[in-house]
Amino acid sequence: MINAAVLVLNQNYEPLNVCDIRRAFRLLGASKAELLANNHQVIHTPTVTYPAPSVIRLQYHVRRPRPRIRLSRREVFIRDHHTCQYCGRTSRDLTLDHVMPKHRGGRHEWENLVAACRACNHRKGGKTVTEARMHLLHEPRAPRADLRYLFGGYLADERNDAWRTFLFLDPS
Repeated sequence: MINAAVLVLNQNYEPLNVCDIRRAFRLLGASKAELLANNHQVIHTPTVTYPAPSVIRLQYHVRRPRPRIRLSRREVFIRDHHTCQYCGRTSRDLTLDHVMPKHRGGRHEWENLVAACRACNHRKGGKTVTEARMHLLHEPRAPRADLRYLFGGYLADERNDAWRTFLFLDPS
């Protein structure tokens, strides 16, 4: 119960992060945040009961860097819609391909990784795309981290339904 998630909004109502109820109570008690929505549960102390917070807003603005999606095989496949970026075949049996091969100085980063079927990856081998006489369907780019990516995992819990209003997501 004390470990339940609380959505923390910036002063301008921009979603910042998620904290637990203990941290939310400390922010509220120090007047560093205001309560916007309650959880449907209560916290009992020996003398007082408090509604459990679900969404709080900070009283001051916090500057932070734009969140980024972590680079992983799974995220590359999701970005490329489980489609080979050379032949266009959709499959769950894909490999990662470095557009500029690593042995030629290609880096392991979003702009150099694509999903490829085994046949296309084998055909391309250690060559560049032009040397292999192949072409990419889409230029690889780093995807943007949207609100559903950052906070979507918490929305499966019905206690966090109040978050949808503040995350600008439809109540479905």
